[in-house]
Amino acid sequence: MFKLTSLNLNGIRSAASKGVEAWIAATRPDCICVQEIKAQAPDMQGRFEAIAGLQGHFQFAAKKGYSGVGIYTRHEPSDVVVGYGSAEFDVEGRYVELRFDTPARKLSIISAYFPSGSSGEERQQAKFRFLDEFHPHLMRTKAEREFILCGDINIAHQQIDLKNWRSNQKNSGFLPEERAWMTKLLHTSDPGGGLIDVYRQLQPTATDTAYTWWSNRGQAYANNVGWRLDYHLATPALAALARSEAIYKGEKFSDHAPITIGYDLVL
Repeated sequence: MFKLTSLNLNGIRSAASKGVEAWIAATRPDCICVQEIKAQAPDMQGRFEAIAGLQGHFQFAAKKGYSGVGIYTRHEPSDVVVGYGSAEFDVEGRYVELRFDTPARKLSIISAYFPSGSSGEERQQAKFRFLDEFHPHLMRTKAEREFILCGDINIAHQQIDLKNWRSNQKNSGFLPEERAWMTKLLHTSDPGGGLIDVYRQLQPTATDTAYTWWSNRGQAYANNVGWRLDYHLATPALAALARSEAIYKGEKFSDHAPITIGYDLVL
């Protein structure tokens, strides 16, 4: 079983202070995709380059203390792709891809961090620009190779993906345009779609147990007023290999919970 985890750390040093390294060592994923590292390369050296026997590969944001993504892996990749070729968003540290290619198969694991538009209209417009250019990138990648994208997508797709959907219909993360983007991406008969939301494949009706993010305001976490923002998005052949899912809430490493999927897959 190939165990693949995704977790928005909200700062790797902060998550480390809350015990995330011991949890990774105990749960032993084959790969863990992380987002919002909020660190630079010098901060990682000698400390976070590897965790629990997993070697890290990263894209850092140009801005200090901001964004950044990584993948820690037990397996040596055949290639590492840092960034997806965006003039605007690669400097924000939003994409790293590990390729595990053999003569018989082209396969990638991707860690991605989609922009949030919650801070205001300027960032919401940036989020829309990201979605507009990221969709064709995913379709080109899908045409060439199998992949699983893990990440904080910053979109709750359906009403069952957040607690208070009625009052959030005009808020970033649940806007009609964002939800329509996800629908197109996941629509199997659409030539611009065909990716699989792996968690929903395994748990099509889960509501309160599906949330992966909670606001730090009020008592959102204590009352489980959450959103499902963290996904495994896979090409159909890989999604068909998904066997188990788990969202871990036994400890709180950040404002997100880690989501782990077990795949009947050997790298």
